[in-house]
Amino acid sequence: MTPATEVTPLEPVRAWGKVPEELSARVPVEQRGPGLDRDAVRLLGSRGTEVSHHAFVELPRLLRAGDLLVVNTSPTLAAAVDGRIGHARVVVHFSTRGDDGQWAVELRDPDGRGTTRARAGGPAGTEVLLPAGVRLVLEEPVGAGSERLWWARDRGARVPVPGLLREHGRPIRYSYTERDQPLSVYQTVFALPSRDGSGSAEMPSAARPFTARLVAELVSRGVQFAPITLHTGVASAEAHEPPYPERFSVPEASARLINAVRAGAGRVVAVGTTAVRAVESATGPDGAVRARAGWTDLVVTPERGVRAVDGLLTGLHEPQASHLLMLEAVAGRAAIERSYEEALRGRYLWHEFGDVHLILPPQPHTEHCASNCW
Repeated sequence: MTPATEVTPLEPVRAWGKVPEELSARVPVEQRGPGLDRDAVRLLGSRGTEVSHHAFVELPRLLRAGDLLVVNTSPTLAAAVDGRIGHARVVVHFSTRGDDGQWAVELRDPDGRGTTRARAGGPAGTEVLLPAGVRLVLEEPVGAGSERLWWARDRGARVPVPGLLREHGRPIRYSYTERDQPLSVYQTVFALPSRDGSGSAEMPSAARPFTARLVAELVSRGVQFAPITLHTGVASAEAHEPPYPERFSVPEASARLINAVRAGAGRVVAVGTTAVRAVESATGPDGAVRARAGWTDLVVTPERGVRAVDGLLTGLHEPQASHLLMLEAVAGRAAIERSYEEALRGRYLWHEFGDVHLILPPQPHTEHCASNCW
């Protein structure tokens, strides 16, 4: 059975107000100048209310031997497909594959500039004509209280939806970006193809700055990696909604590794909010992580807290994004407000092609270090 959830508006931290438009990263960093690679973004570091500024390539010096990075292996799908409802043009964003052949989709209106704008969903029975003979029929809203996302089923298709996306899809793009990009731009170094064609509607972007060279350096310094998978759906920031149920998997080997690091002196640092959601969904009240796969509707809030994650590497989020509640759960409201004030002051860039934020636990007063106190 495909899961459903009730949508409840969330109120994350809003202290810094609206992010200026000029701080949106409009193109990938490697397209901003000759010789740049993905790891040429900036990194804002925070430990409690202490903030520091770095280049992302300095990450190996900010972590320690014995630390563990939890990374999401979900591949990004070419999830946007042009279609028609009658004579009207629409764009379908394929968000999440259900258990019974349904897909959660969002209908968008083309804006004439190569991107899209929000559109009212439904009603049930609406038929969307797509390439390759696919007739997508809307069946019911994904969540009670919101009709933005709908469960839909393809009728009379000559190719299944994964094949449709490969042949006719393109990456989801929003209006703050400058132009369309190939799908390869949206794949992280950790992405692995899934056997059933599932993946993320939008890139697990916190991992985008990693390169093979940087991963090798981290490994050489004793930093470990634990793969998990969470297929993320379309962004919900526009509607100020919590995340919808998403499919995830925490393998046995990764669960064991996380528990071993937590039992020692290392820190478990999730790469992206998706990694936090997956790991915390597999963590019991006793703090032990166990192998688990299925659907999660977990929303990590300051009231719930985190049980297995010590730190987080993430992008910069809009003031209304529900992900900010998760950041507060990891670091506390004062730390997040201080970090975002510094991000604005330092002209850091937002969104999937932007800069990143490393959140680590406050430095214990009893801990001493010779060269770096991170």
